[in-house]
Amino acid sequence: MGIILKPQAGEFPAYASMYIDLIPNDGRLLQHLEHNYASSRKLIQSIPEGKLYYRYAEGKWTIKEILVHIIDDERIYAYRALRFARKDKTELPGFEQEDYAANSNANGRSIESILHEFETVRKSTISLFENFTEEMFSRSGIANGNNVSVRALGYHIAGHEKHHVNIIKDRYLLEG
Repeated sequence: MGIILKPQAGEFPAYASMYIDLIPNDGRLLQHLEHNYASSRKLIQSIPEGKLYYRYAEGKWTIKEILVHIIDDERIYAYRALRFARKDKTELPGFEQEDYAANSNANGRSIESILHEFETVRKSTISLFENFTEEMFSRSGIANGNNVSVRALGYHIAGHEKHHVNIIKDRYLLEG
């Protein structure tokens, strides 16, 4: 797996730094995607079934809903990366994560089915990014009103997962 340079300021909206900053600046994005998934899976499999439905506050998502949110977000960001890598200049819309979570049926699914879908999506993302050239990683487009590079989308995917896993550890496992 090749080196994928970490995006610089200006390649992504300022808010995305909360995700991108969680990934080391070592160029090993694809390895981080693999490792993060394996680590997340191990953590989730260690959580008792009943805890997967816990909400640390009114209106907050359950762990299952968080996992499906991570999957949905990854699909959308990988799709954006594909479009921009192929020089599609169509401005892409945002998405309403609360609506996605409310309509995900995450709590009606088995954890095994969620983890299987997560693994499938992650393998697809890694395969997509493995086949981008350095030039493709530097391409960019407009999504949700913000300019973003292909490599920034990849780092967002990895950091977004890490962000939510940190929340699970801090707010669901330590508090609950």
